[in-house]
Amino acid sequence: MAAIPPLCDFGWKAVDASLIGIDGRQHSILAQAGDKGLVVAFICNHCPYVKAVIQRIVRDVRDLKELGIGFVAINANDASAYPADSFENMKGFARENDFPFQYLHDADQSAARTYGAVCTPDFFGFNGTGELQYRGRLDASRKEAAAPDIRRDLFEAMKQVADTGQGPREQIASVGCSIKWREIA
Repeated sequence: MAAIPPLCDFGWKAVDASLIGIDGRQHSILAQAGDKGLVVAFICNHCPYVKAVIQRIVRDVRDLKELGIGFVAINANDASAYPADSFENMKGFARENDFPFQYLHDADQSAARTYGAVCTPDFFGFNGTGELQYRGRLDASRKEAAAPDIRRDLFEAMKQVADTGQGPREQIASVGCSIKWREIA
């Protein structure tokens, strides 16, 4: 079932956490920031919305790096209920898609809860001082093939953040599969 996150809470401060990456080492979320900002993306391996846009995410990450914007992806899905989202499968998904960014596992789902992540993909774009400036979609394609000239919403918003420190006031929410939360006893 598709889920839609709320729009941007401008100025909300990025929160750090140390999570294990697919390289087996601990990584700080905030250490992935560039001089001009950071995108924290909640994704997973099995979601059709993520699969449809992953190559465009990779492209945008490479282009944003040139603008001083860092990127980190986090998988918080319950892998016991959704084995396709296991840590081992994260490694394969990253390798298959040539990730130029850290892909971190939020096994206890604490980072996703802190950020208020709702769906995959869910993008949080912060400026150079760690203030939220974008919480919107990658582009208009959702889970369909994108036209070559489709507007790159995330890229354009973060380019504006890199240039001005401020995100666009008009944003369109991302849509994706809901985060697969573990049942809490």
